Formats: sequence, structure tokens, C-alpha cells
Amino acid sequence: MGVLKIERVEVGPESIEALVRVRDRDRARTSSVPGLAPRALALLPGLARHTCENGSAHGHVAELADTELPHLLEHVACELMALSGSPRSLRGETAWDFAADGVGVYRVRLAYDDDLVALGALRSGADIVEWLCASGGETPDVDAIAARLHAVRDRQVRAL
Repeated sequence: MGVLKIERVEVGPESIEALVRVRDRDRARTSSVPGLAPRALALLPGLARHTCENGSAHGHVAELADTELPHLLEHVACELMALSGSPRSLRGETAWDFAADGVGVYRVRLAYDDDLVALGALRSGADIVEWLCASGGETPDVDAIAARLHAVRDRQVRAL
């Protein structure tokens, strides 16, 4: 059983929105996992270029050290989308309404240029966040993930 559970995904005309539950509230923040932020940046150096509307005054890299895991998922998925050919201008948003959705449930929204790429990036992003929270395991192959997502994009373009 992982730390995150994607409970539902809704695909809209310009974005997807996932309902993401943090299963272990003691590990709901990146700061609860020693070394998570440096490992995330080593795996996905492009995260250092991300900006965030609700970010730390010290920048997104500083925010990675202490933010909600679903917020990290948002940025990891956006980075995977960019690595697969999506514009870096696409943004995400993480919000919560614990009174309406339940404690530990977050809404992660990703704007997209290709819905299937966004869905794949969300799924692969969740796997990466799980790896970052785990102690050990095989390092995710980001190049292979990006290539797989790029192939999804290519197949759709050729089908048109």
C-alpha cells in the first residue's frame, strides 16, 4: 500500500483533475521524508525551473523541502509532460477542501495539450512520488517514461 491513492480522475476539455488521497497523514509532507527534496531534484532537475503561485518566497526549490505530497505530484507530472514534448507553459494546481472531500484528500489539476499524455504523466508521477517516499527500490527511468509518453503523443498525431 502506497502513500498516495488516486481515487478519481476527471478529464475536462483543457485539464484533468485527480482526487488524490494521502493514506499516511504522518507522511503527508515532503519534509516528513528525509532527503526527499534533493532526491527529487536529482531525478528531475527541471523541477528547479518550476514556479508556483503559492510558492515559497525563497523559490520552488525551497518549497520542495516542505510541501504536500500531492503538490509534489503536480510538479512531477508537469515535468514529465514537459519532457515528453508538452509546453513548459502548461500549469497545474493543487487545492484541498477537507470539509467537502475529507481530511487528506487533495485535488490535483493539470492543464494539458494532450489528455492521454497528461493521464500517463499523472500515473507515472504518482509512481515517482512513491519511489521518493520509499527507502530504496529501483530508480525510475525518467528518460524511458518521457519516451513512452512522447510515443503516446506521436501515435495520436499519426492517427489524425
